Formats: sequence, C-alpha cells, structure tokens
Amino acid sequence: MTEQPNSATVPNLPGGQSMAIELPASLDAVYANFALITHSPSELLIDFARVLPNMRARVQTRIVMTPLNAKLLLNALTENLGKFETQFGEIIVPTQLADHLFKPPRPE
Repeated sequence: MTEQPNSATVPNLPGGQSMAIELPASLDAVYANFALITHSPSELLIDFARVLPNMRARVQTRIVMTPLNAKLLLNALTENLGKFETQFGEIIVPTQLADHLFKPPRPE
C-alpha cells in the first residue's frame, strides 16, 4: 500500500492568492545544529550540518536560494521566532556558542 502525501494550503499570498503545497509521506526530517552560509552575487547557499562531540561535522542538506528568497525567509523566521518567544519566553543565545557555530572558520 502506497502512503498518500499530505497537503497544505498557504493562504494570504499577494493578490489574495493561495498556494497548495504537497508534503510527501516519505519525507524525512533532518536534524541540524550548525549552519554555514556563503553567497555569490546571485545566490545564497546554506549548508545545514550536524555537529557531535569528537566527530567531524557532516553537511546533511544544502539549500540554494536567491537573495530575495533568503530575505523573505529571514522575515518569516523573524516573525515566527517572535511568536515562539511570546508563547514560550525569550530564547537566550550564549554569545560564545553563537560565535563558534555560526561564523565561518578563520583562514589558516
């Protein structure tokens, strides 16, 4: 028996339109606790990796976006994190941890 995909509708797009989104039943979630972001004049690349103690970090997923779509993602993340913090409280980011995980390595 084949699993049926789930679907969702994104309402309130510009012009009063909506968009149907298909979520395949076989879609696997990927856990990442590290992101490396690079860019060219025309695109941003976000590499999501899993970092574990005493192991080499392994990139799990690479997302390539236009600068416009990256900006829209930033806006959506900002909005949703604001809603999250309203419901569950402020997310405290340890400065040294953020510097270690989200800044590119220094050239040697």
